Amino acid sequence: MLLNVANAGAGPADEDARFPRGAEQLSRRSFLVGSALGIGALGLGGCGTSDSLFLAEARNTYGPMPGEKFPIPAVDISKVDPKYYRRTVSYQTKEAPGTIIVDPANYYVYRVEGDGAATRYGANVGRQGFLWSGDAYVGRKSEWATWTPPAEMIRRQPEAAKYARGMPGGLDNPLGARTLHLYQNGAYTLYTIYASSDAESIGSGITSGCVGLLSQDMIHLYARTPVKTKVVVLPA
Repeated sequence: MLLNVANAGAGPADEDARFPRGAEQLSRRSFLVGSALGIGALGLGGCGTSDSLFLAEARNTYGPMPGEKFPIPAVDISKVDPKYYRRTVSYQTKEAPGTIIVDPANYYVYRVEGDGAATRYGANVGRQGFLWSGDAYVGRKSEWATWTPPAEMIRRQPEAAKYARGMPGGLDNPLGARTLHLYQNGAYTLYTIYASSDAESIGSGITSGCVGLLSQDMIHLYARTPVKTKVVVLPA
């Protein structure tokens, strides 16, 4: 199944279209917008869990990651709807374990675990006009990647020219700590699943087609995703 881009004027051939534009043009959000299963186990046994324990688990899951090349701060979980916290859920699918399924209508990304279960992550997705669906695969992975704005973006946003030779990896880099680059039929689609430090973006459609997970979630998914992993993006 081929990728279907809803916006006829922003096809995968135009990498500039993958990045939103706005007043804060050089911010992370304007470009792409701009670890364990501990919390996932909550609720699976049918036992009640207190709010305080639930929040404690969330703070642990989304705590700081000082051992990273660029230390990642803790997520302000008060800015994330609890339904988007990482967890293990019941999920029936014919897809093989390891497959990544993106559900843009509900702002979730699933990693199929098998036996009717999946790890579920909250996500931000493409805004209206930049939604797409279809099958792809992870053709490349990168950690703290250098980001280079395409020529089209530089023409439209001259202030991006200072990164023409690449923006080094770091907390402000649009690609974040980890990136899964999506391919189809041997060609890069220009779409990615990337790490976002914007807690408030989770559960919203604000990107130009890419899919963002909180950095802690993206690192968790990245470690379990080899190159060639199948990615299914459901219709919105």
